[in-house]
Amino acid sequence: MAQHLLTLDAIDAKRFHDLLAVATYLKNRRAAGVPEHALAGKTLAMVFEKPSLRTRISFEVAMTELGGRALYIRGEEIGIGKREAIQDIARVLGRMVQGIMARVFRHDTVTGLAKWSGVPVVNGLCDLHHPCQALGDFLTMREHFGRIDGLTVVFVGDGNNVARSLAHACRHAGSRFVLACPKGYGFDPAETAALGVTEHNDPAAAVAGAHVLYSDVWTSMGQEAESAKRLKDFQGFQIDEALLAKSAPDARIMHCLPAHRGEEITDGAMEHPRSIVFDQAENRLHAQKAVLRLLMAADGDAVVKAAGR
Repeated sequence: MAQHLLTLDAIDAKRFHDLLAVATYLKNRRAAGVPEHALAGKTLAMVFEKPSLRTRISFEVAMTELGGRALYIRGEEIGIGKREAIQDIARVLGRMVQGIMARVFRHDTVTGLAKWSGVPVVNGLCDLHHPCQALGDFLTMREHFGRIDGLTVVFVGDGNNVARSLAHACRHAGSRFVLACPKGYGFDPAETAALGVTEHNDPAAAVAGAHVLYSDVWTSMGQEAESAKRLKDFQGFQIDEALLAKSAPDARIMHCLPAHRGEEITDGAMEHPRSIVFDQAENRLHAQKAVLRLLMAADGDAVVKAAGR
């Protein structure tokens, strides 16, 4: 049966740490010029209902560097749930490719692909989760702090897909997740309790002692009709140099990109010496190489051991 990466809460802490270890191992081998051909002869179908710079380039480069091939498929080309039923699309793809990455509007789409395709499915983003982003983020944190356990990660924004995946990653990492958001923009209370999330409506109080200040756009794709209201409601929930000064002395600034400079984050924060935003962006490649290597190659256990796990 095919294994998938749909959400971080669907994997255990060991698998999470295995993925980070393999990502570091592959990143180091790339830097040393050591080629990887574990996915030679294999094809990844990349289904995009939502466009993305980082997701497309990182997955396509990852497959190329692992010896395989990636196919870019626009959502309108296949019309999921409109032109064709998800179970039909999934089974057609599953007979032609060895893996699927889907960046889509609804979580039901990735679960449907996983149910019907018979090949590994990776969630490249949906309305509820963004697991690959969080993996790249924690790879970046470990590089800068030398550890991920015991860190305090403060997400300044709404309880969106990125925040949710970061909260799950924090549980695996042994770190603390704090959500700084206006009233009404947090997680569901039951989810907040289950994840052990601390929620603050005052950003200054939220970032006290924080190691990571993390931001995302106030209005995500699909929320354009709410833009004016969100711009008003999120005033004051901006990462700037003044907010950074209230955090830990070694705190870092993170953003999943794309950024709306001047809204959720200032130019000064984006370009600050303690900003690691573009390290994050690069590490999407290495984290996703690890995901593809473990899901699509036959020697997953061997590469985990080679990575020192």
